[in-house]
Amino acid sequence: MIGIVDYGMGNLFSVSKALERLNADYFISADQTKLLQADALILPGVGSFRDAMERLPAEMIKEFAATGKPLLGICLGMQLLFESSEENGPTKGLGLLPGSVRRFSGRTQQGESYKVPHMGWNKLTFVKQSSLLNNLTEDYVYFVHSYFVDAEHSEEVLLAKTDYHEQVSAIVGKDNIYGMQFHPEKSSRLGMALLNNFLQLVEERIRYNELHNLSGN
Repeated sequence: MIGIVDYGMGNLFSVSKALERLNADYFISADQTKLLQADALILPGVGSFRDAMERLPAEMIKEFAATGKPLLGICLGMQLLFESSEENGPTKGLGLLPGSVRRFSGRTQQGESYKVPHMGWNKLTFVKQSSLLNNLTEDYVYFVHSYFVDAEHSEEVLLAKTDYHEQVSAIVGKDNIYGMQFHPEKSSRLGMALLNNFLQLVEERIRYNELHNLSGN
C-alpha cells in the first residue's frame, strides 16, 4: 500500500492516476499515523520550498525514512529531501540526502540569457546503477522547475542527470530514499516505467520481510 503525503502542495491527482494505471494500491492522506503504516511513501510537491517545509510533517517523514521503507520525492518533493534551499532565503530541508537546492541563474557563462523556469522535455543520462533504473534506456522526461540540485555537488546520490545550461540532478537515490526532479507521471513511457520500478522495489522489500519473518519463526 502506497501512501501519498497530502500537505496541501502536491499534484495529488496526476500522481494517483499514474498509480491507478499501474494497478497499485494507494491512499492519499494527511494522517501521520496512517502514513507511517504505509509500505512506501510518495512525497509530491508544487510551489515554494519554504512554504512546503512549513506545512510538511517533517518529523513523521524522517521517522518513516528511518524504518527503511521506500520514500520517493517528486519535483519539489525531491528538493525537500535535501539539506537546504536558497528559495525565498536560506531554508533547511529534511536533510535525508546531502546537498542543497539553488535557482537557475538565467544567464550562461557566455552572458546569454535563457528561460527560467526550465519547462519541457529533456533527455536523461544515467550515471549510476540502481534498481530504480533496471531494464530502462535513457529517454526524455518532462520538467517544470526554477530550482535544482547541482549534479556536480550531489555525486554521492546522483543516479541520472540532464542538462539545462547546468548539470541538473534528475534522479537521486541513497538506501531507501529516492527522488525525481521531473514529473514521472507526466513523462510518458519512461516516467511510468520508473514509477513501476519503484513499485517493484516496494514489493521486493515486502517479500523479503515476509520471508525473513517466516524463517525467524
